[in-house]
Amino acid sequence: MANVLLVHGLWNRGWAMTAIARRLRAHGHEVRVFSYPTRGDSLDGHADELHKFISGMVIEELHMVGHSMGGLVILNMLSRFDDVPPGRVVLMGTPLKGAAVVKRLERLPGQKVLFGKARENLLQGFEHIPDNHETGMISGTRAMGLGRIAGKPVEPSDGSVAISETQVDGLKDSIEMPVAHSEMLVSADVLRQVEQFIIHGSFNHND
Repeated sequence: MANVLLVHGLWNRGWAMTAIARRLRAHGHEVRVFSYPTRGDSLDGHADELHKFISGMVIEELHMVGHSMGGLVILNMLSRFDDVPPGRVVLMGTPLKGAAVVKRLERLPGQKVLFGKARENLLQGFEHIPDNHETGMISGTRAMGLGRIAGKPVEPSDGSVAISETQVDGLKDSIEMPVAHSEMLVSADVLRQVEQFIIHGSFNHND
């Protein structure tokens, strides 16, 4: 079975990936979770720590799953280090073009405390997926979440990240699912698609 590394998103720690980890382990996969202080460092800094974490593993293949900002950390690392074991990457609600909701929330009091250094991380984008790992994207279409605080989304989104923000050149496959941003972490349908891509390199669009 596969070696899988899970990377959580903003305001969370490793516990947020519990449901995904439980499902993958139940199916025989070896699962590790990278936990990091999301608001406390730059994207480069988080990616450096992720690289160090992976460097301590003695494995020939490693698949990675990133939720939201966790996907940005994974892609930043892959774009700067060429010694990461081969494997596939699954992104869930990752704002590849930057999260516009962050700018919309700047008018709220305390937003500097709310986002910390993660603000700049969430505004950074990628023009192209690093071509050394097959990468798939799961985008949510249920607009419930952080973005609602800043007003009704003007385009389809998962409540925090617009579907258009999840799409850039280089994705091997992508799929839209009727889930909200945080709901992705516990949805049985999403978890099936995560495992589907890890094993087959594509999503099941007939599911």
